[in-house]
Amino acid sequence: MTLLYNIGIGVYSLLINLVAPFNSKARLLNQGRKKTNEFLKANQLDGKIIWFHAASLGEFEQGRPVIEAIKSKHPEYKMVLTFFSPSGYEVRKNFALADYILYLPADTKRNAKRFIRAINPEKVFFIKYEFWFHYLTELSKRTIPVYGISMIFRKEQEFFKSYGGWFRKMLKAFNKFYVQDDVSGDLLKGIGHENYSVAGDTRFDRVRDIALESKDFDLVKDFVGDSKQVIVAGSTWATDEEVLIKYIQEVNQDVKVIMAPHEIHEEHIQQIESKLRVPYLRYTKPSGDVLQARVLIVDTIGMLSSIYKYGQVAYIGGGFGVGIHNTLEAATYGMPVVFGPKYKKFKEARDLISLKAGYSIKSESEFTKKVESFWDDEQLLKTASQNSKDYVDKMCGATQLILEEIFV
Repeated sequence: MTLLYNIGIGVYSLLINLVAPFNSKARLLNQGRKKTNEFLKANQLDGKIIWFHAASLGEFEQGRPVIEAIKSKHPEYKMVLTFFSPSGYEVRKNFALADYILYLPADTKRNAKRFIRAINPEKVFFIKYEFWFHYLTELSKRTIPVYGISMIFRKEQEFFKSYGGWFRKMLKAFNKFYVQDDVSGDLLKGIGHENYSVAGDTRFDRVRDIALESKDFDLVKDFVGDSKQVIVAGSTWATDEEVLIKYIQEVNQDVKVIMAPHEIHEEHIQQIESKLRVPYLRYTKPSGDVLQARVLIVDTIGMLSSIYKYGQVAYIGGGFGVGIHNTLEAATYGMPVVFGPKYKKFKEARDLISLKAGYSIKSESEFTKKVESFWDDEQLLKTASQNSKDYVDKMCGATQLILEEIFV
């Protein structure tokens, strides 16, 4: 199995090299790994080092509260932060609390030895579901403590299959698993791992902090005015936007929509504008009567986590495609969350549905029915909003638990 794994890693690395001239993500990954190799050749870190590894941006956001807490309470540690994906590295390559930010070299035995020897970590944190055989093997050989944070396991994973012995070997490298739910803990216990705590998801700590530090935007405030029927639609794709546009144009003339598309390039923004037959504003190019506008298109990044507070109902995009985006950023403000049918891989979405704070819709008519029920029934909206806020509040605290156990 190790041979097959090594072949797979080699083939993947070869493909990255081959497509790099034609694919921007492959090119960034290829260039980033080369820079990491140069760093490893030139540096041998010493002192108290902690290594955090995140696959991409979402996993980084889960690890971020732990990084911030460690830096605050234990400033003597230096942080090495690695990413697998360019979508994580390129966004957070200037993260101030990490002393070194690198791409993770391909998981070969040689790379693992060289990387760990160069950064010489005292503690290592892998976030959510990253499992790299040679890195974990080398860390285990060096008896370097490894902790998994915000981890979630599913019975479909190879660890829990009859043929999964090779995969289960990787789990032995972990000193402690901080899992999100009881299901994950029970799965680990079923294969002989009782070194876990059900700590929850550190993202809850993160979104709570974001909400407490949210920014104010005068144009958004003016757009909302006195309206009590405002939908904030975050990370929307074309299908999501069609649902929203049909609703505001054909169903309810009183509703206002703040729309933050996932893609904000000019072509896509113009496509949205071309479909609108109601007054609208574009955040970066406002014109016309702000109060008369019914749609505000947020065509810039960095605002979404703050502007949820201006709405009564949140719509989360992606549910008609590969999967929904972040529901927690909206839920932390205490508002019902609506999304498309592709949500089942996301625990927080399932939780919100079970608590009657989240709602999945499969069509424009279902969207209309659900949203209109909130406007028609003030108590329904109030209860769903409170359920949403209570859920986030209850799930906070994972970061504190992790620090109390690891830094005794």
